[in-house]
Amino acid sequence: MLLRESPFPNRALVALDYLARGLLAPSFWATNRLLDLRPTTAERRSWCCGCAGRALAALVYAATLLVSLPLTLLGLLLWLPVQAARRPFAYQYTAGTAPAEPWDLRQRRAFTFLSANVCLLPSGLAKFSNLGQTPQRATYIAQQLAPAPPSPAGALVEPWHGHADTYGGTLHTPPGPLASAGPGPGPGPVPVPVALAEHFPADADFVCLQEVFDAGAAACLRRRLGGTFPHVLSEVGDRGLRCGRLKLLDSGLLLASRYPLLAAQFHGFPNGAREDAMAAKGLLVVQVLLGSARGQRVVGYLGCTHLQAPAGDAAVRDAQLTLALHWLQLFQEAQEQRGDVVAFDVLCGDLNFDNCSRGDELNQRHRLFELYRDPCRRAPGQDEPWAIGTLLNYLKIYEEPVSTPEKLRRTLSEPAGRQRYLAGPILASGQPDPAAPSPWQGRRVDYLLFRPPRGAWPLWTEVAGVTFVTQLATPL
Repeated sequence: MLLRESPFPNRALVALDYLARGLLAPSFWATNRLLDLRPTTAERRSWCCGCAGRALAALVYAATLLVSLPLTLLGLLLWLPVQAARRPFAYQYTAGTAPAEPWDLRQRRAFTFLSANVCLLPSGLAKFSNLGQTPQRATYIAQQLAPAPPSPAGALVEPWHGHADTYGGTLHTPPGPLASAGPGPGPGPVPVPVALAEHFPADADFVCLQEVFDAGAAACLRRRLGGTFPHVLSEVGDRGLRCGRLKLLDSGLLLASRYPLLAAQFHGFPNGAREDAMAAKGLLVVQVLLGSARGQRVVGYLGCTHLQAPAGDAAVRDAQLTLALHWLQLFQEAQEQRGDVVAFDVLCGDLNFDNCSRGDELNQRHRLFELYRDPCRRAPGQDEPWAIGTLLNYLKIYEEPVSTPEKLRRTLSEPAGRQRYLAGPILASGQPDPAAPSPWQGRRVDYLLFRPPRGAWPLWTEVAGVTFVTQLATPL
C-alpha cells in the first residue's frame, strides 16, 4: 500500500468526503449529545438535581435528529461510494522532526514499544465505558505521550543495567525485543526487570494505540505526536459497506514511528459481530527501515490490532487470530527483499482476552502463541507471578486510590489494591468466576508479543524489560 498523506487519490474525492461529512454532521451531533446525557459514576455523584433540564435537552437533541434525517440520507448516499475509493489509512510525515539514528549493527540496540487502548470514542459512546470528555482526554493523552519539548532522537536507554529504567516495551503490555548483531547465542539471556512506572519512557521508538475512534481525538494525537515521531498512520480502516456490513467507525488504530515506514497494509476482519461489527477492526502491519549493513537493509515488522470485544465471542476472536497470523506471514513474504536483515517481528494490541480466565481458554491456546512469545506468560492459563492485569474495574476508575498516576501505581503495587480495582477472571458468559483463586493478578488483555529469530536471520532477539505505566490515570 502506497504511503500517501491523503487517503483519497484526488482532491475531488476529498471535497466530496468533506461535503458528505458535513451533511451527516447534524445527526451525528444530535445522536452523540443524546448518548452523552448518560452520566459517568463521577458525574452521577454531582448530579443531585437538574433532571428537568436534562429531559428538556434530550427533547431538543431528539428533535434535531428527526429534522436532520433527510440530510442524513443524502449524506449517506454520497458518503458510501466515496468510502469505496478511500485507502485504509492516512499517512503523516513531519519533515522537521528529527528521525532516529540509523542502527549500526556493530553495536547492540534496544527498541522501545508502547501500546495502549485509549478509549477515545465520541463522548456519547465513551460513556458506555464510564468515560466522558473525549476532547479533553485526547489533549491530555497527547501531552503525556509526547511532552514538549520532545526528547532527543536516538537517546535510547541502554538495556544492560537491570534497573527500573530499563525498557523493552511499555504501557499495559510486555516488552518489545532487543536485537543484537552477531550470530548468537551471545552472552546469554538477560533477566527481565519488571516495574510499575508513573511515566512513559522518553525514548519510545514506536507507539501503537487502539480505540482512537473520534476524528477530533485522532487529529489532536497526530499534531502532538508529529513533534516526536516523524511517521504517523491514522484513520486506519475500511469504512462504508464492507462484506455486506455498514462500517460507521474505522479500526481505531494509530501507529507512530521514529523510523521510516517502507510499507504498510491494513486488513479488516470480516467476522465482526454485534456492536463490534459497526467498527472496521482489523490488523495494521508495517515494515520499518532501521538502517543498512554492507548494502543490505535492516528492517523490522510491527503489527497492531484490536480483536472482538464481547466476552462471549471467543470463537470470533479465535478466527481473527488465525487471520492475523496469516496476514502477517503474507505481508512479510511480499515485502522482504533478498539480503534483508530482519531485526524484530512484533505484534501488539488489545486482544480482549486474558491468560487467567476459564472463559478465555480457547483463545489462550491459539497457535499464535506457538510462533510469537508473550514474556508475561508461562503457559496457557498461567502468567508470570509478576504480571499485572491491564483492565481496571470500569465502575471504580474515579475512586481516590486510582485517580492519579502516582496513586494508581501505589495501589497496584499491593495485592489488596489489585484485588479491589482490577477486573478479575471471568467465565465464558462474561460473568465473574466464583471459583477464581484470589488474590488475582487481574485480566491482562493488552499484549506485546515478539517472534524469535528464524531461518537465516543473523540477529538474535531477547526481552530487555517490562514496564506497566500508570501515567494515563486521570480524574477526567
